[in-house]
Amino acid sequence: MNATRRTAAAAALLALLLPAPLLAASAASAAPAAAVDTRTAGPELPAPTGRFAVGSEDLHLVDRSRTDPWAHTGPRELMVTLRYPAQRGTGRAPAPYMSTEEARLILADKGLDKIIDPAAFAATRAHARVGAHPAVGRYPLIVLSPGFTVPRATLTSLAEDLASRGYVVAAVDHAYESAATAFPGGRILTCLACDQTQGPGGREAVTEARAKDVSFLLDRLTGRHPVWRHAGLIDSGRIAMGGHSIGGASALTAMAADPRIRAGIDMDGTLPEPYPAAGIGGRPFMLLGSAASVPGDQEGNWKGPWQHFDGWKRWITLDGTDHFGPTDYPALRDQLGVPHPEAPLPGPRAVELTRTYVSAFFDRHLKGQPRPVLDGPGADAPEVRFHNP
Repeated sequence: MNATRRTAAAAALLALLLPAPLLAASAASAAPAAAVDTRTAGPELPAPTGRFAVGSEDLHLVDRSRTDPWAHTGPRELMVTLRYPAQRGTGRAPAPYMSTEEARLILADKGLDKIIDPAAFAATRAHARVGAHPAVGRYPLIVLSPGFTVPRATLTSLAEDLASRGYVVAAVDHAYESAATAFPGGRILTCLACDQTQGPGGREAVTEARAKDVSFLLDRLTGRHPVWRHAGLIDSGRIAMGGHSIGGASALTAMAADPRIRAGIDMDGTLPEPYPAAGIGGRPFMLLGSAASVPGDQEGNWKGPWQHFDGWKRWITLDGTDHFGPTDYPALRDQLGVPHPEAPLPGPRAVELTRTYVSAFFDRHLKGQPRPVLDGPGADAPEVRFHNP
């Protein structure tokens, strides 16, 4: 493949895997590196829609009872961003989406660091305020786990919206499973797991590691000596998990291993095989995916576990989205007007639908609130399809 074709291929890969605002020169995919747009003003995520303001705080957690499964030395580490219902008018400016160095490494992982300005990605603007005073009350806890090679930041829009609707949300980065994640001490950990999980059993190794991560996280947030200063906000009797791609698959494994998790959502993730022998004891589970990606190998994958779900369940797909539809990426791609023919649904609509169905699921199963939107197709959402294979 010549240089021009390699550059064009890289740009096409970017359109599939990364948000459009990262494109420094979207109309000139074959342009030389000198044409990189160095603007650092990033796009803005959709505002949360709930009645609460949103606070944000990062935690670094170390599980000294486990050796990291990918580094094979040292304890397992997690980075967690907690978002929570907050009092309006309090707190400081929103935390950065990610550091420029993290963005650079994520782009380098795709061979795009010489074409795209990392600062544009890193400068994406969110809404949760650092150090905001919590809104008085006790709220259900939702754990969110990102896709493989991508950081927890990619679920920011969903996390902020859930927090604004009255949830504490813990978005987790699992060490060495992202192309780049910043840890304390100036360390940026890269994806050691990527080379170690090729071949049979690799997906299951990741989901099993993440299930242990989540149980450890719940211990540290809801145990007798919680590590988070606002842990009193959490109602430990109402905990759920959701995730994108392998993060969604991990929700099933985590539920099978930890009865504290009352409900789970897999957003466009191939589920672990075989189905966990312990099952999930009739607890509710929802599959939410892109109509473009699920009808491939994931349809066959989802069909097997579907028969094992013995409680409340839904299988919902969205037309016009792609594998990254449940993340921040559709809204970010749209803001600079970069076309994405494989996912023609407008970014704000993709975000709206994801928020609607995810929040309805958690409202129903953690708050006991009726949500008719989960009962079947509606005229106001023609992009949404319900399945019962």
